[in-house]
Amino acid sequence: MRLLCFQARRFRWKTCSISLAGTDPLDEERELEDTVVAFVHGEERDEEDPAALLRKAAKHLKWVARKADLERVVLHSFTNLGARGGSPDFAREWIEQLAERLRSNGYEVATTPFGHQCEWDLCVGGESMAKVWKEL
Repeated sequence: MRLLCFQARRFRWKTCSISLAGTDPLDEERELEDTVVAFVHGEERDEEDPAALLRKAAKHLKWVARKADLERVVLHSFTNLGARGGSPDFAREWIEQLAERLRSNGYEVATTPFGHQCEWDLCVGGESMAKVWKEL
């Protein structure tokens, strides 16, 4: 699992096309302010111990959020953080589980539409902690 996290002043996304066969078309546009944005890349090896990976990812995202006193997280499936991606079905379910885990810890969580390409606007500060890479 690879996570590229941003402490975003603003994040806006809008669906523009389908990227995964069998996905229903969706027209969605949202914008959130003061949020952690996590670009999530799942890999084949992630399926070996998804529960441990879920704990580690939640811990990391909570740490990133606490550093900027943020209570909101956006999860965005982003398969371009590595050469080999895992199963789309696994990634979709795992992201949903991560969202639920974060919600149970008091975070407001949004997810961008899985299986869709999105255009987005991302406004991130210049602090070093505003951009964090993590491989789990």
